[in-house]
Amino acid sequence: MQALLARRNIVAVGIIVFAILPTVANAYIVFVANLALMYILLSVGLNMLLGYAGQLAFPNAALFGVGAYTSGLLRLEFDLPFWITLPAGAAFATLIGLAIALPALRLRGLYLALATIAFAQAALWVFGHWNSVTYGGAGFRVPPMDFSPLPLDPSTGIYYLTLIIVLVAVPLGWNMLRSRVGRAWVALRESEVAAATLGIDLTRYKAYAYVVSGLYAGTAGAIFSALLGIVTPESFDLFQVIVHFCMVIVGGIGSLWGGVLGAVFLVWLLEVLRTFRDLQEIAFGGLLLFTVLVVPGGAIVMIKRYLPGWNEPLRRIGKK
Repeated sequence: MQALLARRNIVAVGIIVFAILPTVANAYIVFVANLALMYILLSVGLNMLLGYAGQLAFPNAALFGVGAYTSGLLRLEFDLPFWITLPAGAAFATLIGLAIALPALRLRGLYLALATIAFAQAALWVFGHWNSVTYGGAGFRVPPMDFSPLPLDPSTGIYYLTLIIVLVAVPLGWNMLRSRVGRAWVALRESEVAAATLGIDLTRYKAYAYVVSGLYAGTAGAIFSALLGIVTPESFDLFQVIVHFCMVIVGGIGSLWGGVLGAVFLVWLLEVLRTFRDLQEIAFGGLLLFTVLVVPGGAIVMIKRYLPGWNEPLRRIGKK
């Protein structure tokens, strides 16, 4: 039984379930599954910055919004196809992530956290008040997707596009974490002084972490604008910061697969509590407190303890 629950088998089953879901489930279940796939991108990107590189920074919600607004506005104002606006939204969010990295390199700990939360709130203010560009607090509607000549309706097409992106982005992240970059991030997290003495360029690898996090968040934002068909500032408020942070902590900080599991679990929890908006914040706060006090390291720690094949070595098998 333990062998059947190895990571390779669980991941394979998960891919099959997500692949066949639109053929057996109703539109609502497909929509929630699409959200789960999108949040996997957000959680994995933030975990690289927070869990692996050890940067206590929370720019994800703002970069998520940058990707959504960039992609949505390009489609609305210039009638560009999604195949162009998707990489444009991801690229612009990546550039903003790099811009955040420059001042953040001088900050650590709580000061870094406060600075990036301030950036997220400033971005939210811009989204809601730059009426001539962002359409203010009312937001704007995004033109519907067209997947012709493929025989796919918009919701199914966006779902499979998101699934393909996740199936590319997660393995890329997994390989990155097992490369020199991932090992450098972990060295930074453990001790910047020790990392510097080993010849690791602190500035370069910190910048890499912000850039990669921005790329994943921007890609998710572009998908989000197409999925909902509307972009409003409320979608990128402080609660989004909490949701992203909770996914990383509950799933497993410093674990790519923990981030994946945390994203899937918390999206479904959000939907269960959708009609009880006030209970969402209470539930997430309680879940964070429970994880920190009872299961430090997140759910992935318990999984690794009892099931084989869930370890995440920082090198490729067969290499030293």
